[in-house]
Amino acid sequence: MDFLATLARDRGIRYFLIAFTDLFGVQRAKLVPASSIDTMAANGAGFAGFAAWLDLSPADADVLAIPDRDSLFQLPWQPEVAWMPADLYLNDQPLEQAPRWVLKRVLAAAEVLGYRPKTGVECEFFLLDETGDAIADPRDRQAKPCYDQQSLMRRYDLITEISEAMEVLGWGPYQSDHEDANGQFEMNWTYADALVTADRQAFFKYMVKTLAERQGLRATFMPKPFADLTGNGCHMHLSLWNREGAVNAFVEPESTALLSTLGYQFIGGLLHSAAALCALTNPTINSYKRINAPATTSGATWSPNGISYSGNNRTHLIRIPDAGRFELRLADGAANPYLLPAAAIAAGLDGIQNQRDPGPRYDNDNYAQPLPAGTVPTLPEHLLDALRSLQESTILTKGLGPAFISAYLKLKHQEWRSFCAEITPWERATTLDC
Repeated sequence: MDFLATLARDRGIRYFLIAFTDLFGVQRAKLVPASSIDTMAANGAGFAGFAAWLDLSPADADVLAIPDRDSLFQLPWQPEVAWMPADLYLNDQPLEQAPRWVLKRVLAAAEVLGYRPKTGVECEFFLLDETGDAIADPRDRQAKPCYDQQSLMRRYDLITEISEAMEVLGWGPYQSDHEDANGQFEMNWTYADALVTADRQAFFKYMVKTLAERQGLRATFMPKPFADLTGNGCHMHLSLWNREGAVNAFVEPESTALLSTLGYQFIGGLLHSAAALCALTNPTINSYKRINAPATTSGATWSPNGISYSGNNRTHLIRIPDAGRFELRLADGAANPYLLPAAAIAAGLDGIQNQRDPGPRYDNDNYAQPLPAGTVPTLPEHLLDALRSLQESTILTKGLGPAFISAYLKLKHQEWRSFCAEITPWERATTLDC
């Protein structure tokens, strides 16, 4: 009964952060002393759901956050604190709209079909000054700054602190680099089961922001902080395995194809639901300034503008870099760590169940020689278009759950209306003298 309190004594943990990620990807938490952690783990930490981005009212009972005992992250930079992702309950029932439950729902459906999804993510972020208005490194000014050694090593202290933290946590970090925009970085760690990766991604965002703040910087995963620079992507690599996680179902034995028939059907499902997926993979108004964007100062946006797939070609929505996996290049840094894999897996499972044909593979440079108009569907031009596609998607409604879809659409439509009520400097500059 005192499992976590005993663990705390053994590891020197004084406090636990019981945390959950809401519908807009904001992390919410309560700080619990070790002396009370087992009571909280059994009964849940109480939250007023209306105070977070959840579709609840002030009249609703407390949402109770039950931490996952199998997912504990002791902060490497502050080991007296442990972070634990939690599942939400309302009136003794799972809160079905909560993102972690949504992912668990999809993974349970995959297990029924005999599959175990594994994912890896490539999280890009900018390092800005304390105000968040400018890139922190004034010497990071190259037109093509990707992989720039000098700019990378000027951030050696921060990047290595994050990397070493991942080592301590057992994630298997394997590379870090300066990305395609000035002030932008990416850090990679080993892929794992989808829920494990989602919890790690949620913690990674918290860790990067926290460690940057400790060095007087501000880290942001905002999709497009600067109009002339490449935006923050969140490319996800995905493969489907058997229940035991030992056999990759995307590999066709004795075949030269990059993916099995099952793998191509999975891609077919993603392409079929791509417009609706955007509401979740590209969840903010700012997201649509990254996709369908004009070329940046580096010469390319590195983001998709059409619904197509290719081989090892980064100009399409889906890239198949080698056998047994593919990369979904659609998502951006604002994507919810739980809703991103949930939506992609739900769409892919639909592709398998309905044997969806992904159509032809395209190997053109989709930036320099785009496909003729009408060859493939285009991505939504703004969030409202994506929300409308999600609203019409019976596939994602079934896969992610009606309770979630209803809550998500309600709050996101509120966000859209709030945005539309704003008068921007651009509007005043262009229409004041009409």
